[in-house]
Amino acid sequence: MKLKKIIAVALTAIMTMSLTACGGSETKDGTSSSTGDSGKTYNIGICQLVQHDALDAATKGFKDALTEKLGDKVKFDEQNAQGDSPTCATIVNSFVSEKVDLILANATAPLQAAVAGATDIPILGTSVTDYGTALDIKDWKGTTGINVSGTSDLAPLDQQAAMIKELFPDKKKVGLFYCSAEANSLYQVETIKTYLEKEGYTCTNYSFVDSNDIASVITNASKNSEIIYIPTDNTAASNTEVIKNTCVPAKVPVVAGEQGICSGCGVATLSISYYDLGYETGKMAYEVLVNGADVSTMQIKFAPKVTKQYNESICKELGIKIPEGYEKIEASK
Repeated sequence: MKLKKIIAVALTAIMTMSLTACGGSETKDGTSSSTGDSGKTYNIGICQLVQHDALDAATKGFKDALTEKLGDKVKFDEQNAQGDSPTCATIVNSFVSEKVDLILANATAPLQAAVAGATDIPILGTSVTDYGTALDIKDWKGTTGINVSGTSDLAPLDQQAAMIKELFPDKKKVGLFYCSAEANSLYQVETIKTYLEKEGYTCTNYSFVDSNDIASVITNASKNSEIIYIPTDNTAASNTEVIKNTCVPAKVPVVAGEQGICSGCGVATLSISYYDLGYETGKMAYEVLVNGADVSTMQIKFAPKVTKQYNESICKELGIKIPEGYEKIEASK
């Protein structure tokens, strides 16, 4: 009889310990933060193309999501390529050598470098506009079929064209300003050009190779355009002061594809929250790392909402009156 009691007590203790090990807290999105194997620490490599507000926010959202779910069971090796695409390959190679559990590729160039260099490691992209274009996938249907998924920062380009029409119905010439080294920038420019031409605008492309070309190209664009449109272009986002110092004196308004560019040099944008985008990517990473989700079949996800915003200070300088329905943002100092 005593032996039966001892066995019963032992079994109860084991069950209690198992329940404790499997338990977790609730995160801000209402999901469990169970860490699965409590002895496992996940190592994440983060390759970010360049430092600017949008990409920084996406990285922060990603890290916050995973930290809320995994606590000290997740470690980040965060590296910045400083706008140099070849450096992305070097960073990815270091992650492969370290045998990280997952790579976050923040922007298109890091995503392309990760795909080329890390065939056996799950990769999640964020701040990538169009995965079909970035990865040269024909007949794009929303999943990659390889070790890649992630989130897209694409705001509806037809709505951006409609916003330009709403703000500047009497202007006709739009300069499309973008970095030719960023495939997703070209995709946005070519797509929005179709919508703008349907609205009666004449569009001209003004591309630059890198930051060294920006001053001369934006000067040419401002002389020959009534409006300038800049997509979610990382090189432009890192050089908004140069763009502002040319376009504002020339009285040429800039409409931007995201809030960071608009804050620095634009008058209006149809923008997403890059923090929310990164946070959503972090949730996807948790599903891959802990719950064994197949990254190759995970649908690319988009920001949950878009918002019309305007830059009050530049609008005042240019004498532009913004209609109702736009939220105010502050220009970068």
